[in-house]
Amino acid sequence: MGRVTERRRVIRVRDGAVTERPDTLVAEEPLEIRLNGKPLAITMRTPGDDFALAAGFLVSEGVLGSADELQSIVYCAGATADGVNTYNVVDVKTAPGVVLPDINLERNVYTTSSCGLCGKASLDAVRTTARWAVDDTDGGSAPPVRLGTDLLACLPDRLRAAQRVFDRTGGLHAAALFSEDGELLDIREDVGRHNAVDKLVGRALQNGRLPLSRAVLLVSGRASFELAQKAVMAGIPVLAAVSAPSSLAVDLAAETGLTLVGFLRGSSMNVYAGEHRIALEAAASRG
Repeated sequence: MGRVTERRRVIRVRDGAVTERPDTLVAEEPLEIRLNGKPLAITMRTPGDDFALAAGFLVSEGVLGSADELQSIVYCAGATADGVNTYNVVDVKTAPGVVLPDINLERNVYTTSSCGLCGKASLDAVRTTARWAVDDTDGGSAPPVRLGTDLLACLPDRLRAAQRVFDRTGGLHAAALFSEDGELLDIREDVGRHNAVDKLVGRALQNGRLPLSRAVLLVSGRASFELAQKAVMAGIPVLAAVSAPSSLAVDLAAETGLTLVGFLRGSSMNVYAGEHRIALEAAASRG
């Protein structure tokens, strides 16, 4: 299986001094995801948690929603000249009786490490394929998740403290799940932020924890439409990002009831949608 990091020669220039040394870089390799033997997608990812990545990707596609719908995930034979397995191809087999949504299994979509399935879906597609509603404003049986701004402000530091590979490379995105009390539930790192989220969601599916209806998803970069889509498809009610959201991410959040927080830095943040889950009154009284 591929390594998370690799060593490369680098020439460093510091204050006029030139030195040569090895440097630790984050690994990036393609992963082909097959569904019941048919090619579905190729993503550029950091090796590790590949089965969880594939499972999480299929949650966001509306294929899987529970552990009993997943029969197996296996590595397929690699494609090196000497026949050595590259561990860069996985095949996901669904359980008998699982009805697949209307997706094109021959598309072989290529996804980059930065943007996921660019331009893939519309707001309507997410709304019609999502299994769980994150909109809790209709007075359902469970009270809405309610977060204080002080709690939200602490989460980026907790995320950063748990980024082990980032400390050695400086080149990885991270995604973390927190409880509504601020407890770190899980964290994954990857060269692609969407892959890190898929790894989180895939592990939750494998452990029978979907939907993540009381969880907060925090990502280390921006909040794109793809990340908002993945949150909604996993039943996550709150998505927070340390950087900016895209306009389509905000539209999707408003359409589905997702709470979307951007520019979460220190005690500052912007709430773009779903403000009923954030205790803004307390923050205003302090301000």
